[in-house]
Order: sequence, then structure tokens, then C-alpha cells
Amino acid sequence: MTSSVLEIKGLKKTYRSRGGPRRALDGFDMHVEAGQVHGFLGPNGSGKTTTLRTLLGLIKSDGGEMRILGSELPEALPKVVSQVGAIVESPQFFANFTARDTLSLLADAGDLPQSRVDWAFELVGLRDRANERVKTYSLGMKQRLAVASALLKQPRLLILDEPANGLDPGGIREMREMMATLSAGGMTVVLSSHILSEIQVICDQVTIISLGRRVAYGPVSEVLAAHSTGQVKVVLESAVDLGLAASVLMNAGLAATVNGDHLLVSGVDKPASISRALAAQQLYVAELTPQHADLESVFLELTGTAPVPGQHRSVDDSVRVESGQ
Repeated sequence: MTSSVLEIKGLKKTYRSRGGPRRALDGFDMHVEAGQVHGFLGPNGSGKTTTLRTLLGLIKSDGGEMRILGSELPEALPKVVSQVGAIVESPQFFANFTARDTLSLLADAGDLPQSRVDWAFELVGLRDRANERVKTYSLGMKQRLAVASALLKQPRLLILDEPANGLDPGGIREMREMMATLSAGGMTVVLSSHILSEIQVICDQVTIISLGRRVAYGPVSEVLAAHSTGQVKVVLESAVDLGLAASVLMNAGLAATVNGDHLLVSGVDKPASISRALAAQQLYVAELTPQHADLESVFLELTGTAPVPGQHRSVDDSVRVESGQ
């Protein structure tokens, strides 16, 4: 039975500015269970970074509740901070220090064993470059060093904000494998990233924030299923038959439209019924492909327009899609 590592309920934050108050968080909720890799997604200005900074005690909220490892924040932050590793935004290092000197000093400051320095370098793939100065590092290598610094505590909760920034495809794959290893070892990872294809592959659950409110959460597969178009792409052996095929399928009670060189068919319970209906009229299918939503299309759908006041939709007990209330 899983336990909660991170809980946020009704979090609020308003910034004061010359242009008037700006509400960054408007009753935001989030729940992360132990051992998950949990994706935290939102467009620029959605309140994502404000949430992370509030959790870490870098800014003060205007209301709501936060708990890490069952302890209420911000009061209990000094007690739990030793069990939380985090990188938020772009970390800064002394350019003339070597990477090893950097982590060694951080380990000393945290009263941590020096053996963890080599362990962290190994985990992020910097073992062979540890004795080089930070100023010689590429952006991707600096990101790896930042992740290594967050891992020194061997935390129970690891919060990573855009850890793949500057990484090449090989580095992104290594980062993915590292997070899977950490999760398998019992560490909980909250991952914020704009590389949505990676989030879809690596994360167990996701929370999507827009305009300071949660607009979706739940297992990745169920969030995608909740936004599936339910359409099937149909390619015929002869494209000249598309109009006739659309008529046949509509007479069979299906919604079919011609889309370039193929048909898109909606309202299909069993895709095989399409090929049977067409074959009965001597129209033969070359390709029959269910159209599945991906995380990028769902993200754009949920965050591309402002929430509609007063609307709330529950998909089921484990995944919900919400809008402003």
C-alpha cells in the first residue's frame, strides 16, 4: 500500500506589482505517492515554479496546506529538509572549482560522507570528468552536476526542475534510466520538464497546472485515455473509393470523414466492424489504426485556453480533469 510523500491542498499565492495583483496559485492541489516518478507539467507562467519554490521555503504562500513525508510545511521544513533534494531553475556553481571540489564542499557543508561524492558522479555519468573545472562544462554537464548535488543527501524525495535542459538525446536517455533506477530503489521523484515525450515514457503519474490550478492528474495512461479521440484511421487499397466507403460506414451508424488519403471514423467499439462493413461492399482495408492521444496534445488542449468558470469534470476515481471553479 503506497503512502503519500507530498501533499498540497488549496495552495494560494498572489504577487503584488505595479500593474495590480497577479494570482500565481489559485487553490492548487497535488498528491504524490512514495516510489513514483511524478511529472509536474505546466506552461510558462502557470504557477509551476512558484509551487516548487513555496514547497522549499523560498517564498511564502498566502494560504493552503503543504506536507512532505507527513510533516506540515513550512513549520516542519527544518526537520524534513535533510530528506529532500532539489534543483529549481538554473543552479549556479563556482566556475574555477572542479566538479569534485564542488560536491566535496557541499558534502562537508551537509555533514555527509565523502563516499557519496563518487556515488553521485557515477549515477549522473560524470565520473570521468569530475576533476575538470566547472567553467569547462557544457550546459548539459552542468545540469548533470546539479542533479548530482541534489542526490548527495540520498533523499527520500527528489525534486528536479528541467533536469534534461541542454542534454543531447543520449544524455536524456541516461537521465531517464537514472530516474528509473532511483524510483526502483524507493526514492520518489517529482520531475518538471518541457520534454513531454520523456514525461510520457518515464512518469507513473502526472499533475498538470494551468493558471494556478490543477487541470489534470492521475496515471499517465489514464490521463491520455480520458482525452483519446476514439477515432480510427482507415486506409483503403484504392483511395478513389474513399467517398463511397464513408457513405457505407455512415449507413452502418458510424461517423466517417474523408481526411486526405484516408478516412477518420468515430464511434467505433470494435475496429474490426469497419473492415467487415466495407468488405461486404467489396471495399478492402489496407490499414486500420486506432488514433491515440499523446501527452503533448493533451497538454496543449488543457493549457491552451483559460478554464471555464464553474466547470468540473471527473473521469474516474484515479484520474480527473478539472477547470476553474
